[in-house]
Amino acid sequence: MKLQTILIDDEPLGLRILADDLQKVPTIQIMGQFTKPFEGLELIQQGKVDLLFLDIQMPLLLGTDFLRSLAQPPMVIFTTAYEHYAVEGFELNAIDYLLKPIRLDRLLRACNKAYEHYSLKQKIDAIPQADTFFFVKTEYKETKIYHQDILYIEGLKDYVKIHLESLPGKPILTRLNMKAMEALLEPNQFCRVHQSYIVPMRRITAFHKTQILLGSTVIPVGERYADQFLAIYRNR
Repeated sequence: MKLQTILIDDEPLGLRILADDLQKVPTIQIMGQFTKPFEGLELIQQGKVDLLFLDIQMPLLLGTDFLRSLAQPPMVIFTTAYEHYAVEGFELNAIDYLLKPIRLDRLLRACNKAYEHYSLKQKIDAIPQADTFFFVKTEYKETKIYHQDILYIEGLKDYVKIHLESLPGKPILTRLNMKAMEALLEPNQFCRVHQSYIVPMRRITAFHKTQILLGSTVIPVGERYADQFLAIYRNR
């Protein structure tokens, strides 16, 4: 098993040196190298990245700010020439913090930490989880909805559309208002982000002030719901 890894550093020489050193690490598979933070965003949003080596001091955007913008960031190892970012880096749950020039032994130790962290998470994720559900009335029957199956929920006056992973393009329509719908959902696992939208937190791939991405689906964030969403996200 290898960690699918991308590197982001605005200095091409530093990027090349890091990539050359990582080629010697058997647990690392380099997927891409980028000199601008958002060049690697698509791979991250697609959930294809296990580990991100991220420079902090970059002209367009600090690496720490880029990491904060990610709804579901991969494991990150910061690389920088400046010690004073260390505290902030670890506050962002970085796996490690490497000072340039990076010694090979120090790089190996950081990669081992990332691999151990990833292996533990894989074991935890493999433990079966109870799949909770609820029933809603659709036409003349009661339909069972699993929480884990929900992509997002869309409000339409006195009805809601429940978009499901198992029924792409065929949402369940039920006569409920959004407040009643919220009462059927697991606290802190779902969040109302707009007058007309509820999203599962685990499906968010990226967000900023006015919208959320659920993979390729764009969901607007209402101004009155933004603070509530951020509070739930930070407390997960």
